[in-house]
Amino acid sequence: MGLPHMTMIGPAAKIAFAAVCAFGAAACSGTAPPLGASVSGVSGDASMAGSAYAEASAPSQNSSAPINPFADPNAPVEGGRVVIANPTLAEVMQPGALPEMAQGNTNAPVTIVQYASLTCPHCRHFHETTYPQVKREFIDTGKVRYVLREFPIGKQSGNATIALRCAKPEKYFDLYGKFMTQQASWVSQEVRLDPIYAVAKHVGLTQPEWDACLKNQALIDALKGIKDRGRTLGIIGTPNFFVNGKLVKNELSIEDVRKIVASGGVVTPTGIVAEKQ
Repeated sequence: MGLPHMTMIGPAAKIAFAAVCAFGAAACSGTAPPLGASVSGVSGDASMAGSAYAEASAPSQNSSAPINPFADPNAPVEGGRVVIANPTLAEVMQPGALPEMAQGNTNAPVTIVQYASLTCPHCRHFHETTYPQVKREFIDTGKVRYVLREFPIGKQSGNATIALRCAKPEKYFDLYGKFMTQQASWVSQEVRLDPIYAVAKHVGLTQPEWDACLKNQALIDALKGIKDRGRTLGIIGTPNFFVNGKLVKNELSIEDVRKIVASGGVVTPTGIVAEKQ
């Protein structure tokens, strides 16, 4: 049986998923913009004031404060985290504890790695407006290898991410799409598990499977490892992308991706897509 269905290792996770989380004004907070709205940019991680991750990671005098399963209590303070300045392609593609979720030809000339948070409105915008064209024009035709990595911002996103990995692997991208297009039905400022499961059950996730995954400390640690590795690579928010190992810290448009493919995956040091010379 795969990692998402392993038994509980520690009790901390159960506390985390029952706790209420107060979000601030971060762009990936509980309230998403209207479906179909035109948005651009990225949603920030702990560097944004008021983000759930920042609150949970900061020292607290209240012993009953909510526990964030994706926060590392031994992590250095903000500004002290080790970040690889110019990671190599091998470092970007270094495997983690969970299988890489990818689409397209493994030998495609261009590899695009997206870091996404399920509560992020900018990620939803990319998924609804750009991704379908990218898949049709480039992923399905073998020109782009697309990799999706989890970068949950806040506990509601964290719980949905657990559901995403709890579902059968072949349902991963289907469920990701449902979480994106149905953000308005399950994203909230409080930790609410029922709306998350209401989405996840449509890809065959059963209640017992969902309950077991919520207690699966090994899965939580593995997902936390994906996020921590992303931050080490320089990810600061969502969506951020690596294009053939080069970091692009903004939402890609279909025009950007077309330039990427035409150039063979070339980007400038500033992350702006470059024309092939």
